[in-house]
Amino acid sequence: MIYNYNKKLVGTAQALRKRMTPEEKHLWYDFLKRLPVTVNRQKNIGDFIVDFYIASARIVIELDGSFHNLPYQKADDAKRDAELKKLYITVLRYTNLAINNNFNWVCNDILKHLGLTFDDLKPRK
Repeated sequence: MIYNYNKKLVGTAQALRKRMTPEEKHLWYDFLKRLPVTVNRQKNIGDFIVDFYIASARIVIELDGSFHNLPYQKADDAKRDAELKKLYITVLRYTNLAINNNFNWVCNDILKHLGLTFDDLKPRK
């Protein structure tokens, strides 16, 4: 599905793709690229840039650093998630700590939401 997006955010999204966090790189290169579905990085949807987007499943994957624990950021995240939910998009949020300490659990949780298993992953190149 194609969503409207804020064209003013295109440059920011492109810059974010070039400057992924270590946790985003880990998830992208060690897991998401092996999925048998298309995954977009730093995708513009409405007035937001989401970390990862799987259009075929209408799933957004967000990786949250400790900044997201601040009260005002939690409120902003909840508002953002509610706006995406109106578009029938499911938001999966994982902390950077989970990526670093429970990577297999994060991957398994994403697979569960996609109705896939580790056997469905493309082989490593």
